[in-house]
Amino acid sequence: MNLDELKKRREDNILKHKQKKKAYYLKKKLQVQENTSIKQKKSIDYNKELFSGSIDDFTKKIKEIAKKQKSHIQNREDIIIAKMKEYKEKKKDYYNKNKEQRLEYDKEYRENKKEELKKYRKEYYAKNKEKILKKQKEYRNNIKSDENNGEWFFYNN
Repeated sequence: MNLDELKKRREDNILKHKQKKKAYYLKKKLQVQENTSIKQKKSIDYNKELFSGSIDDFTKKIKEIAKKQKSHIQNREDIIIAKMKEYKEKKKDYYNKNKEQRLEYDKEYRENKKEELKKYRKEYYAKNKEKILKKQKEYRNNIKSDENNGEWFFYNN
């Protein structure tokens, strides 16, 4: 075989491959279009569906719709709660497995950022000093008033 024959064969093979690929994608496209046309939701004529009968029929339809919605919500709620429990378990397992590594990392972090953390705490306290002191006073006053209320009750009875 010479080089020209190899080139020609290669081009033929590439053309065959492209044709197969094109046919495959066209076939898939047609299948998808057929499936979507079948899966289209049927339109509902609400006037006919809900109001074309007596009031009893209307109330039955409304109750039926409410039951369907409620069951759907309950199904979703169960699924969501199960996923949340699964996530909590995974998280707990992860933290238990990597507890030592996390503690070591935290220790290193505190050592490396010691000065920055001190500086940050001073700035934070200076900035929020009034709020913090106000909260502390309220807390102390609440404790004293609770004690006084108890004494007042004790002495009067």
